[in-house]
Amino acid sequence: MAFLSWACGMAVVAQDKCEANISADFVSQYIWRGQELGQVSVQPTLGVGYKGFSLSAWGSVGLSQHEDAKEIDLTLSYTTGGFSAGVTDYWTDEAGPRYFLYDAHRTNHVFEAFAGYDFGVAAVTWYTNFAGADGTRSDGSRAYSSYLELSAPFSLAGLEWSAGVGVVPYSTTLYDTDGFAVTHLGLTATKDVQVTDKFTLPLFASVLANPRTRNAYLVVGFTLRP
Repeated sequence: MAFLSWACGMAVVAQDKCEANISADFVSQYIWRGQELGQVSVQPTLGVGYKGFSLSAWGSVGLSQHEDAKEIDLTLSYTTGGFSAGVTDYWTDEAGPRYFLYDAHRTNHVFEAFAGYDFGVAAVTWYTNFAGADGTRSDGSRAYSSYLELSAPFSLAGLEWSAGVGVVPYSTTLYDTDGFAVTHLGLTATKDVQVTDKFTLPLFASVLANPRTRNAYLVVGFTLRP
């Protein structure tokens, strides 16, 4: 679960040669697809990419609230041109600290498949949960919870921006929806701040809203990378 749902914080852009990536985001609040999942958090990323394939680990740990859930997400994806597809294993410790528990009725892992296309001026991605601790429909059956995301980058006034919208197409307890709902509206601005001749600090700020719950958030943060 990336703090900005349209940003690939969990993924590593795959290259023709094997490359590795390590970074950490520090955020004032953890918001994912319109849901508030934590307060001040550190969110590290570690991954490798090779010839279109990438494997990455993304996590989140609360710094200001001890009760915030700890999270580990593993993503395997493939990218060619503007097309990308993959699977993600989400895990949090909300139901207990046992990571290696995959029992169908007790696991706290959620498995999601996704596919999308980046047109340059805009990108669209569809996500669907296919196994694990998914949400349910109103009749109690598995929801196969899905999420559609649209985003568009642009430059303005010396900053890099991204505008995004996310919708849940049908009922699921995972997103607390009883049908089609817009659960995410977001606008993020990013700027690289030159701290020294050899060190640049990327800063970002986001205005986020969930029309479904009528909540809004202002999130700020920065990224550390080698």
